[in-house]
Amino acid sequence: MIVHISEIFSKKMENKEVTVRGWIYRHRTSGNMVFAVLRDGSGIIQATVKKDKVDEKSWNESNEVYVESSAIISGKVVKDERAPGGYELKVSKFETVYKGEPFPISKDLSDEFLLDVRHLWLRSQKLTKIFEGRSHIVNYLREFFSKEEFYELPPPILTKSACEGGSTLFELDYFGDKAYLSQSGQLYAEAYIYSLEKVYVLAPSFRAEKSRTIRHLAEYWHLEPEMAWYDHKMNMELQEKMVEYVAQKMVKNHPELLKEVGREPGELAKVKAPFKRIDYEKAVDMVNELGGKMKHGEDFGADEEAVLTKDFEKPVFVHHFPKEIKAFYMPEDPKKPGYVLCDDLLAPQGHGEIIGGSERIWKLDELMQRIEENNLNPKDYQWYIDLRKYGSVPHSGFGLGIERLVKYFLNLDHIRDTIPFPRTITRCYP
Repeated sequence: MIVHISEIFSKKMENKEVTVRGWIYRHRTSGNMVFAVLRDGSGIIQATVKKDKVDEKSWNESNEVYVESSAIISGKVVKDERAPGGYELKVSKFETVYKGEPFPISKDLSDEFLLDVRHLWLRSQKLTKIFEGRSHIVNYLREFFSKEEFYELPPPILTKSACEGGSTLFELDYFGDKAYLSQSGQLYAEAYIYSLEKVYVLAPSFRAEKSRTIRHLAEYWHLEPEMAWYDHKMNMELQEKMVEYVAQKMVKNHPELLKEVGREPGELAKVKAPFKRIDYEKAVDMVNELGGKMKHGEDFGADEEAVLTKDFEKPVFVHHFPKEIKAFYMPEDPKKPGYVLCDDLLAPQGHGEIIGGSERIWKLDELMQRIEENNLNPKDYQWYIDLRKYGSVPHSGFGLGIERLVKYFLNLDHIRDTIPFPRTITRCYP
């Protein structure tokens, strides 16, 4: 009976004969014994091979494998408290599928070397668990928006216009014309609201930011909902409801996984709406009162976000930023001129901004004024301007960086471990 390793533990298959398939995770010999730890996509189990209990071929192959050789192992499940997980296989047959070459990764190697061999390091237990967690998080995000009756649609990746500013665009040749990799699918998602009202896009975004920080990537995955008829308050309520939903799902369904990657489930269980809301001006004052050095009119950096959120147990909103430091499509608050109806959602424990959201300018004259103030070429945004000419309505949206959310939820030290092949200012290989 071929089973996944996790089934041996979950179904308590003691004294049953099973067959497992996977890769050698650990290997050592001791006299007439071989101890081989096998891993598959679901977990690891120790297999013990006794020379007098298997045929000659099985014995020879169990001795000659390398770490990461692929194998099929059959045997009886027995209880052994010394083994990983408390069970092991007493092997009756050992078959090497592919021996390969000695694996180049061992202990105590540099981060740069592990990034150079990322295609092999993905097999590590650490990254395996992280990407299992990432998959669950993305699935729960989609589940949330399905329950909220949103539609998912794809945005284009190649574009003629900037969303977040021209200085961070990756430029490319498009059949002799100039085009860019998308910074965001937001502008296109706004076009979808006039038919389906509540939509979201989930696609890669690209930012040519020359940032060497633990939370910046040049290529990342961007979840961007847009909602017709939503104001600023409704937008923030949706954000916190979404974050709470995914956090509670992870705590309920995957507590052991959270522990394995270094996140205490009890900490994540505290992530429940409502989240505290702090006006930008007050937030700047709080940073300075807590020992930071920040001027009014400046945007928050990682240090300022860490100072502000250090005493919080769950995310916190900072809202109403100065118009000059935010994107052209954000409207001024008529009750607070010079400040826009926007918010950043900051995660505690130094994880920083995970969401940026706002109402969107929906009136044609206001949009044209902001395009001019930002020295943008109206021709590059003509289609976006058209949306304000024909049946425009108040609407809002936000952008969530998947990798930043994963970093926060799994309590990871660096954002590069949240994506299989990280792209940074210094790395575009493998």
